[in-house]
Amino acid sequence: MTTQQILEAARTAKSALALASGETRQQALLGMADALCDPEQIREILAANAQDMEAAKGHITNVMLDRLALTPERIHAMAQGIREVAALPDPVGRVLDRVERPNGLVIEKTAVPMGVIAIIYESRPNVTSDAAALALKSGNACILRCGKEAWRSANAIVAALRQGIRTSGLPETAVCLIEDTTHASANALMTAVGYVDLLIPRGGAGLIRACVENAKVPCIQTGTGICHIFVDDTADQDKALNIIENAKASRPSVCNAEEVCLVHAAIAPEFLPRLAQRLGADRAARGLQPVELRLDPAAATLIPGTPAGPRDFDTEFLDYILAVRVVDSVEEAVRHIAAHSTGHSEAILTQTPAHADLFTAAVDSAAVYVNCSTRFTDGGEFGLGCEMGISTQKLHARGPMGLAELCSYKYIIQGSGQIR
Repeated sequence: MTTQQILEAARTAKSALALASGETRQQALLGMADALCDPEQIREILAANAQDMEAAKGHITNVMLDRLALTPERIHAMAQGIREVAALPDPVGRVLDRVERPNGLVIEKTAVPMGVIAIIYESRPNVTSDAAALALKSGNACILRCGKEAWRSANAIVAALRQGIRTSGLPETAVCLIEDTTHASANALMTAVGYVDLLIPRGGAGLIRACVENAKVPCIQTGTGICHIFVDDTADQDKALNIIENAKASRPSVCNAEEVCLVHAAIAPEFLPRLAQRLGADRAARGLQPVELRLDPAAATLIPGTPAGPRDFDTEFLDYILAVRVVDSVEEAVRHIAAHSTGHSEAILTQTPAHADLFTAAVDSAAVYVNCSTRFTDGGEFGLGCEMGISTQKLHARGPMGLAELCSYKYIIQGSGQIR
């Protein structure tokens, strides 16, 4: 199908979804999960993914290849994510507010689907099932446009999902995958006024910027994460090392991974050598990828590493690289974050409640943590089942976007003959 035909099909499907009961959408979701777990579908998905992996080798980093790779375990995890979304309360028709006026009018602010949601994403096949599940649960049709590296995998996943949708009687065009992976199809979605009710880009800074600058349909900024962790002078250093290694190295290719470590000057002479040992020699001894440290001048006087360049504190590395700076106070840490953050996730590690309070009040990001890893910024970890993306803006959604953020609302007014 052409991109225009897909837009028209999704617009038609949204009417059926708007009228579908919660039970019907539930049946479709469970059918989608079952279809993903079907052995034949798993074989088809893995075969398609193997082709994607082979084509991508030499063109993307090993870290990005890990994002692209699928295994039977990852496919079953995708299905489990769909089941968790299915088990959540139905967001459609929820009364958000109710007012009874003196004239007898009853006014209810009621959650309704957005309509057609388009998602532009890059090389993470699991986004395909997450986005489809959230869209369908919230009564929306979705149009998926993935990067060329993941298209075969996404196409096989969508084929399985559509098999599950058919069991419910809903139109399979409730989930559509754009076949054209050139810039033309992305531009078509950005300008599909009358067809797309909400555009959500998930990817790097270039994709987000292109959508924000060119979209004529409503667009939400998501994803780019220059995430900071500040190690205060009263931090529990053993816990801090565990948290930083998790935040940086558990999966460096995701947007909630730590990219910058700020360390209080009072503990830097003691803590930074321990950090360098933990992320360097200790990881190498365990057969793990060491983390390269990009050091500001103060940190470079205390530990070996790579001198930080002019852009290293403004870069989402998505790799085993961590920028490190020494600061004199929590206030200086807050100022640094204000100057360099993308508004995604930041953390303070401290045993001083006043510093934690100041940090959480002053840092203007979607998720602000005290004494834990930034890697928790995730729809599943927040109890949302999964997420459509991490919004780094403030209207109308912020942080992990779950079912509530995929609904709009309308006012339904009940009267008994009132006139004005």
